[in-house]
Amino acid sequence: MNKFKYYFVLLLAGIAIVSCNKSDDDDSTTVPLRDFAEQYKADNDSIVKFLKTNYIESVTADFDVKISKIPAGGTQTSIWDQKTYTLASRDVYSDDITYKVYYLVLREGSGQNPTNTDKISTAYSCYLLNGTMADSSYGIPFTANLFPYANTSTVIEGWSEIFPKFKTGTSTTGDDGSITYNDYGAGVMFLPSGLAYYASGSGANIPAYTPIYFSFKLFDLQRMDNEYNTTSSGRVFVGDGVPDYLEDINGDGYLYDFRNTTKYPNPPKELIDDTDGDGIADFVDLDDDGDGFTTRFELTKPTSEVGIVDGINYGIRLYYPWDPMVDNPATPNVDETEPRGIPRRPTGALTDPSKPESSTNVKKYVEEDYTASGRLRIHLDKTYPIKQN
Repeated sequence: MNKFKYYFVLLLAGIAIVSCNKSDDDDSTTVPLRDFAEQYKADNDSIVKFLKTNYIESVTADFDVKISKIPAGGTQTSIWDQKTYTLASRDVYSDDITYKVYYLVLREGSGQNPTNTDKISTAYSCYLLNGTMADSSYGIPFTANLFPYANTSTVIEGWSEIFPKFKTGTSTTGDDGSITYNDYGAGVMFLPSGLAYYASGSGANIPAYTPIYFSFKLFDLQRMDNEYNTTSSGRVFVGDGVPDYLEDINGDGYLYDFRNTTKYPNPPKELIDDTDGDGIADFVDLDDDGDGFTTRFELTKPTSEVGIVDGINYGIRLYYPWDPMVDNPATPNVDETEPRGIPRRPTGALTDPSKPESSTNVKKYVEEDYTASGRLRIHLDKTYPIKQN
């Protein structure tokens, strides 16, 4: 058989194979997602079994942890039973079920806790429950935005739920510009697939519906202000002048956008941070109290009270900070002093004491209105500014 006939026969064979395996387009099927509750039960069983059959072999001075399987007849104390490091858990409402997420506290950290909408600097290693390393940053710090709508490259949901349980550390910068972190939080989080990669998996290393665990370190954080406008080009993040962590009304360290009723059909009331009850959480609401005035407008200083005016330092910012601020000694060329925070509704004398208070006869601010502890700031007070009759 000459070469031409040989290749022609191969071509016909290839066409025949394709024809035999190709289904009609109308016969294509979509594999439905597994039930979240059923999958979580299976994942949780696997994770609990892992915690009871594996042990912490070592933790280095830099909090690199090695977890190994207890061999047959071994006397090592399991992760579940050991008392050296706290094995804690957190309940997470998502997909209309409540996940119980286990995590090890190797060190809590000494700095600040991020919220689940902040940006963090971290390092991590990811493992399957069989001990296979699936991914790692190799100890090199990188930043990750915990808010799922903040950019196109988002982290898995489990990160947003566990990192806020830890604190950042401190940092020093060397003469060569290198940064060294100390006293940072470090731990291990054990994630069911519903809070990880679920049906999609991740590349070739993490199959679909696979529970995984991460060892991690929390170095630093950046506070975020996540209000956004939706345009034809997508979301444009504009903020409202109040960082997310200060819009955590219930103070639990977590903020959720419950407008996603598919994911959150029955959110527990105790998780809702919504001052005006309009269904939009304060951290994504441009008008927190629903009074018709944007939060940014209510935080804006009068133009006559910006900078130094008649010898009085009102602060250089165009907007009131949450609370008064002192100068930062690390920036000797800039005076960050802000003697006033966001004010409450004014409590001073009326402009015209002979007339009742109205939109045209308002009370004057007194200094305590800007500084009083526990004051209801005007952007959270539906009664102010006073609307015209």
